[in-house]
Amino acid sequence: MCLSQKRQHSIPEIALVNSRYSRQKSLTTCSERPKGKIARSRYWKILLAKIFLFRYTSFTLLIRYVDVRVALTTMKTIREFFVFFFLTAITSAFAGPTTFEAQPSPPPADENSHELFSWETTYTFRSDFKESKLGSGDSLYDDFSYDHRFLITGKWYFRAGVEYERFDFGNSENHLPNHLQAIYGHLAYEYIVKDHAGAGIELDPGVYFQNRVTGDAFDIPSKVFVTFPLKKDKIFAVVGLGFAIYQDPIVAPGGGIIWLFNDQLRLEGVFPKPALVYQPNDNWQFRLLGELFFQSYRTDDVITTEKKLQLHNAVVQYSEDRVGVQVKYSGFKTLAIIAGAGCTVVRDFDFFRADQAKRTEPAPYLRISAEAKF
Repeated sequence: MCLSQKRQHSIPEIALVNSRYSRQKSLTTCSERPKGKIARSRYWKILLAKIFLFRYTSFTLLIRYVDVRVALTTMKTIREFFVFFFLTAITSAFAGPTTFEAQPSPPPADENSHELFSWETTYTFRSDFKESKLGSGDSLYDDFSYDHRFLITGKWYFRAGVEYERFDFGNSENHLPNHLQAIYGHLAYEYIVKDHAGAGIELDPGVYFQNRVTGDAFDIPSKVFVTFPLKKDKIFAVVGLGFAIYQDPIVAPGGGIIWLFNDQLRLEGVFPKPALVYQPNDNWQFRLLGELFFQSYRTDDVITTEKKLQLHNAVVQYSEDRVGVQVKYSGFKTLAIIAGAGCTVVRDFDFFRADQAKRTEPAPYLRISAEAKF
């Protein structure tokens, strides 16, 4: 194989050298090989010298090529460094000194109220007792409460407060209790989302009495409940239990379902206060509701006009079952005003330990109340 048929190098400068040498007349072609022993010896010496010269020249050009490329790259890097340094210096001069400090992420905003006030007055008009000897009567209910929430962790809160409630009964010539009242505390541990309790346990220790506070008037009504989804963001179930020493039965179940039909309409089918709620905006809320209110109290002497109801220091479980409508306006910053009306289906004085209960006929009621949260 002739040397002129060998593959050339890919470096551009070496390719130019090979091209120049290939254009010259050389003894490397097969047709110009000399004849004879001396001529052949001289021929190989010249050929070896040319090969050595070609390799040396090619290697030298390769080194120079690498040196030039390295030099250009180095100069470019140095030039870019000085441009960057110059721009940084100018920016710092105009912007002033800069201090870099690690900033902690802000804690999430607490969306729940901490101070809770409520007041309510409900008046049920006169109606007859189902036993004619007891005549008729009405009732006036007043309630005031205050609570403070303490954030524990996440959305779990401890709530502590106090509440006073009182029933006054008119035309009590029948000698049933003329009023029933209670003052008690609130101790609750709750999971709160947007001011609504999703789960919790609450104790309401206090005295529940007629006129005189005695040691046996102390009770500790309690409740525990939990809410969990049945259909995501649509239907929720509420399961709960209530407990009290003087309650009949001592432990009573509660709960129901909450069904969100849309952003304005929902069913709060949770006993003891089920309701169908329509809320067209943030300021107005309308409820079609039911209420099953009951509470036990220690009474004084109950000497009625019926001979079979003659009791001393007895426990009465008083209840009012209502149906009605309610309107709530929340246009004020922290205050909501509530008005309602409907029918008190029955008022019941239940002396369950003596197996005696005195009930009234239905009567209309009116309500006004207020809530403050901040």
